Amino acid sequence: MKKLLVTTAISAAAMAGAAQAASHSISACLITKTDTNPFFVKMREGATAKAEELGITLNSYAGKVDGDHESQVQAMETCIANGAKGILITASDTASIVTSVEQAQDMGILVIALDTPLNPIDAADMTFATDNFLAGELTGKWAAATLGDEAANARIAMLDLDISQPTVGVLRDQGFLQGFGIDIADPNKWGDETDPRIVGHDVTQGNSEGGRKAMENLLAANPDINLVYTINEPAASGAYEALKAIGREDEVLIVSIDGGCPGVADVEAGVIGATSQQYPLLMASLGVEAIARFAETGEKPEATEGKNFFDTGVALVTDQPVEGVESISVAEGKDLCWG
Repeated sequence: MKKLLVTTAISAAAMAGAAQAASHSISACLITKTDTNPFFVKMREGATAKAEELGITLNSYAGKVDGDHESQVQAMETCIANGAKGILITASDTASIVTSVEQAQDMGILVIALDTPLNPIDAADMTFATDNFLAGELTGKWAAATLGDEAANARIAMLDLDISQPTVGVLRDQGFLQGFGIDIADPNKWGDETDPRIVGHDVTQGNSEGGRKAMENLLAANPDINLVYTINEPAASGAYEALKAIGREDEVLIVSIDGGCPGVADVEAGVIGATSQQYPLLMASLGVEAIARFAETGEKPEATEGKNFFDTGVALVTDQPVEGVESISVAEGKDLCWG
């Protein structure tokens, strides 16, 4: 993890140096899934701060809720019409948005996917993201090791993002299952697994209310659930509330992904056993730097060696480390959230 962060820092410094000549005439857009999820709030903070530093005009847009594809399409159209030099987007519908992305690229606009790869991933000029499969895999390995012999008897609830199965949701879900030791069948979708330990999938829209409802639905059919995977920490919080309402909050292990400051606090409080931490502020600031460099030189960002995206790092956060799974402490997670 430390090596990856150092490598990322060196790459970021190089990008920043090339972006310093950015002009006030350059405009860029940031389009997130929502403007309320703490993850996207931090992303907007990173993009805004870097745009101000480089003298770029940044316009920010967001869907009304996670999954609001139409608002993102409208935002793309606005950015194209306004002559943006670059667009940063966390897509709600990773396949359907590609048409809008192609329209922007035809106008000479650099399009960078943040956090959520497009489908196909090369539809964007570059993706700056966590290795979401690895993020899920770390939580799956940790959960299996924590349960020990009882992993063979696990009853797993999968709290996913949306029925459209955006790439970020698929990668995290499939990474978790593989890490836990479950055959994932087709890694490009969730829900086709046949392992009887999976009691079901439900969707949460990545928020607390969705997490609570999904957990209630799965508990109604499977009251013996003892392990819960959640797409993110707001969903985990909702799942915990559903478990608490029936007095089972101390009997069920929850794992999640994001590593935001509220999520790390939930790990400390015992709400979540472990979470994989990502770095949205870094993603967004690197994206703005890439737009500045593209505007000045025409150069597009390059992927991390050996990958088809620029990896912004991930670390498992827990105060219950297990052998064979690298992790950082809650104290370290607090220091890093959400850089």
